[in-house]
Amino acid sequence: MASASKYQTIAEGVLQGVGGPENVASVTHCATRLRFQLRDRDKADKAAVEGTAGVITVVEAGGQFQVVIGNTVANVYEALTEGTGVGGGSAQEAPAVKGGVFARLIDLITSIFTPFLWVLAGTGLLKALLMVVVKLSPGFDATSTYAILYAAGDAVFQFLPIMLAITAAKRFRANQFTAVATACALIYTATIAVIPDADGVSVTLKALSDAGGSLTFAGIPVVMISYLSSVLPIILAVWVQGHLERLLQRVLPDSLRNFLTPMIVVALIVPFTLLLIGPVSDLIGSGLSSGVNAVWSISPVVGGLIMGAFWQVFVIFGVHWGFVPVMLQDISTQGYSYITGALFAAVLAQAGATLGVFFKTRNKALRQVSGPAALSGFLAGITEPAIYGVTLRLKRPFIYGCIGGGVGGAIAAAGHSAAEGFVVPGGLTLAATLNVGSFAMQLLGCGVAVTIAFVLTMTLGFTDIPETTAPATDATGAGTPAAPAPVGSGPAGSATSAGTAGGTGTLVETRVTEVRSPVVGSSVPLTSVGDAVFASGALGQGVGVLPSAGRAFAPIDGEVVTVMPHAYGLRSSAGVEVLVHLGIDTVRMEGKGFSSAVVPGADVRAGDLLGEFDIDAVRAAGFDPTAIVVVTSTDAHTQVVVAPTGPVDTDSVLLSVVS
Repeated sequence: MASASKYQTIAEGVLQGVGGPENVASVTHCATRLRFQLRDRDKADKAAVEGTAGVITVVEAGGQFQVVIGNTVANVYEALTEGTGVGGGSAQEAPAVKGGVFARLIDLITSIFTPFLWVLAGTGLLKALLMVVVKLSPGFDATSTYAILYAAGDAVFQFLPIMLAITAAKRFRANQFTAVATACALIYTATIAVIPDADGVSVTLKALSDAGGSLTFAGIPVVMISYLSSVLPIILAVWVQGHLERLLQRVLPDSLRNFLTPMIVVALIVPFTLLLIGPVSDLIGSGLSSGVNAVWSISPVVGGLIMGAFWQVFVIFGVHWGFVPVMLQDISTQGYSYITGALFAAVLAQAGATLGVFFKTRNKALRQVSGPAALSGFLAGITEPAIYGVTLRLKRPFIYGCIGGGVGGAIAAAGHSAAEGFVVPGGLTLAATLNVGSFAMQLLGCGVAVTIAFVLTMTLGFTDIPETTAPATDATGAGTPAAPAPVGSGPAGSATSAGTAGGTGTLVETRVTEVRSPVVGSSVPLTSVGDAVFASGALGQGVGVLPSAGRAFAPIDGEVVTVMPHAYGLRSSAGVEVLVHLGIDTVRMEGKGFSSAVVPGADVRAGDLLGEFDIDAVRAAGFDPTAIVVVTSTDAHTQVVVAPTGPVDTDSVLLSVVS
């Protein structure tokens, strides 16, 4: 385990939490999430998945079990699918998600579009940056250097049907290479496909159509449209292809099936798409774009207000990708998307609210989370760390961000701002809105959105996560430290307790396990640690310890169950399971600064050395060194009593587990 990468560690934890490979029907990923379709939801342990180091949270929406990872989701996905039989190799077994029409639609869209999301967004960013260069250096767009870079940025979008053919074939259980052949044929008709005219001169089908020529197939008129950058035609064509292939598989002889199937499919699907699917899809797509334009023409302010205010709500429920086909259709039809233009304010407002939390909170751990999260939102437009780690966790800052996003989105839309190309809205991609509508209004909208969210967070405030909690009070209201439950003579001693209702108690033998501090330092309430999953208690009750020395010791007698450079799992003979986690998010250090003194399966006594860690190295890497101790087997015990916070050493009892 020590040699596994951090991505493998996360992937293994997630896969185990969702019920193992056999419970995964399919899995894809988008910008920040692993999106699972599970065979049996009841076999998944949501709390366990959320407790995996590297997982931000879990969202169940659109019929999917969505595991929010953040910017490294592609790396985790690769580690998850490598050698496990899930993901890329399981397309033939991926059933449609159960649920309503909306849930199935969202699942369909995400499974088709998200695999190539970052390529589409990255090339879109390249085009946006080229726009900036042209503004700063007039005439650059007339150079061959510009032409080459523009081709690099624009090619993916122009040949989008090929990308869609691959992912749609996986979704619809069709042959991917046959689907690509169909997509290439559609693009071929609009670019280099040639037919001889009466004089023997070769012209493209599209050129002939534009010139008023009559196009027919077997005497049936063909309505020629451009399939470059198109979205719906190839998706519908591959859907039909999947059904046709399965029919041919049943009726064709084995000796002829391999080469006759693709021949028949291409010979039938390409003309069928040109005759029917393409024109119908064009009408549907044009209708969607016209609908968006109609809303913006009637009241762009209302459209921008709605999208700006509720975009992050859509993100929370994982349904924001339902807008992707509409955005792409807008870009394909008219070269820009009004919807995307209104989203920059929504994204930057959440980053502004997160920045407000960074300045206002007195919780050091929360400040360490909010700073990088705000930066990620401002620059890259990735808001999941800000939402789940900060604003939604505190509730009110999230609302402030939505208010700012709504106002800013309305201002940007009032200036008819829109984005050219498909980009992830953020500071780096604002250049995509340079040439459509008023760029000044876009900047004003974003500035207002950030200002509103930041100022509301700073002035109206929020309920901060305390560094420490107040001591318990007795019946008179005087401050009295809470006393631990009765304990036995040892880490797994026994005691008797009596029921007090009615004044007569029944003696019951109880077993009390003392959980000592694994490090020397100062204990703090679990709710104040800078990890949302631990702080919520989802993994169990426990406590944090700010360490003053970099040595970790066993908190109980028992067996060492798991060993990672930054974490240890132990189990006592009584079945009490304790997790010792050294630092917040230190899995990202990949073992640097950590060394283990035990191996899985080792028997230890309380006080035995587990491992060592370099506190200064943890801080230098930008992480919080707080050690977290939680009882992960809480369900098996009647009570976990937390001792008063304050200075502790390795003889101090942090928790008393009464079973």
